[in-house]
Amino acid sequence: MHNNFSDQDRKELQVAKNLLENPGVAAKVTNFIGTPIEKGLALLPDSWNKNIGEVTRAALLKASQAAIFTMKDIPGEESSNMWHKLGVAVSGGVGGFFGIAAISIELPISTSIMLRSIADVARSEGESISAMETKLACLEVFALGGNSRSDDGTDSGYYAVRATLAKSIAAASEFIASNKLADEGAPLLLKFIATVAQRFGIQVTEKAAAQAIPAIGAAGGAIINTIFIDHFQDMARGHFIVRRLERKHGKELIERIYLELPKLE
Repeated sequence: MHNNFSDQDRKELQVAKNLLENPGVAAKVTNFIGTPIEKGLALLPDSWNKNIGEVTRAALLKASQAAIFTMKDIPGEESSNMWHKLGVAVSGGVGGFFGIAAISIELPISTSIMLRSIADVARSEGESISAMETKLACLEVFALGGNSRSDDGTDSGYYAVRATLAKSIAAASEFIASNKLADEGAPLLLKFIATVAQRFGIQVTEKAAAQAIPAIGAAGGAIINTIFIDHFQDMARGHFIVRRLERKHGKELIERIYLELPKLE
């Protein structure tokens, strides 16, 4: 039906869709703690919703400044997921021990580790992490997989999020490239990060709600953070498989086939 699109490419795209359209952090954490996440949401402080935007934006900005820029640019090098999981588990254990009060300290650390892991996955799928487009695509991963219960249908998932972010990515990428990361490019980067932070904040809130449940403690915090990074490693793998196939076949064809593929129930 689609010329030059091999069975192997179709299998890889199906793997990507299975990862990207899977249940989000809340469902995975609920399975672990055995308690509906709503119980934890009720325990969050009244000021939480007001502060979460600020905390997630700060965490993403700090991570973007440090995490990717120190990595060697070797496209195709295998990603080291386990080391990143270990680092996030340690920071999650510290956060779990000190509770919700520590999230503004713990989140930038775990977000930086996760962003390095995402960039590692990008590199393993043939991306050049020195390219500004790839760096923005790595940050884009934090907006994926945070679908609300009102989202339904295949067109309201992965490609819908990318469409929402496309304009701010294009503007930030073009401006930053032409200004060589000069200060004038900062507002566009901040606008893009704020858009990502809105969706990332939903998942951070779900993580915090789980950690707010009594008796979770340090061990539980470590496991919840491991579920958290595992989720974003899955999102990254799916995202960069899709981008690799888009480079090979063109975005329009890949999007069309992606939406035709069956979705896991």
